[in-house]
Amino acid sequence: MSIHHLIVGGQRSGKSRQAESLALRWPGRVCVVATALAADDEMRARIAHHRAARPAHFGTVEAPLTLSQALAAVDGADTLVVVDCLTLWLVNWLMPMTGAPDTAGWADERAALLALLPRLRSTVVFVSNEVGWGVSPLGREARHYVDELGRLNQDIARRCGRLTLMVAGQAWSRPVEDMTHA
Repeated sequence: MSIHHLIVGGQRSGKSRQAESLALRWPGRVCVVATALAADDEMRARIAHHRAARPAHFGTVEAPLTLSQALAAVDGADTLVVVDCLTLWLVNWLMPMTGAPDTAGWADERAALLALLPRLRSTVVFVSNEVGWGVSPLGREARHYVDELGRLNQDIARRCGRLTLMVAGQAWSRPVEDMTHA
């Protein structure tokens, strides 16, 4: 069984850089599963920056919605998969740039991801924002999003062997099993 890893923190805390640092030390194949959608100029620039900074030998799969299918497709015992990031993946389901939220599709995809994780041979490093430390959002949809991301992060953390909190570019990391005794 693979030991997965969840890296959480605020915006610009160094989460993606930490995940890339782990991937650079991985002795086997590395694949980045990117969840962002290039819906505006600013996001297109962010995506281009990430692509340009990513080492050439890292494979890339774009999966803005079907994360479980992407993970199953790249699964391999020697493979490290970096999912960057759960935050945008959830935005794509619950706060899409066009159209209505697909809450039924989200529930199905979330369940598929959580069921798949223990069966993967790959080691997966998840990147996600910790949004529960900020101001409580005023709108119902934003509160729903914050609640869903909090629940998702908790459920992913329970299926990971390691949890890292990024603060000001510094990693605070512990095995998950040790956290129950802290």
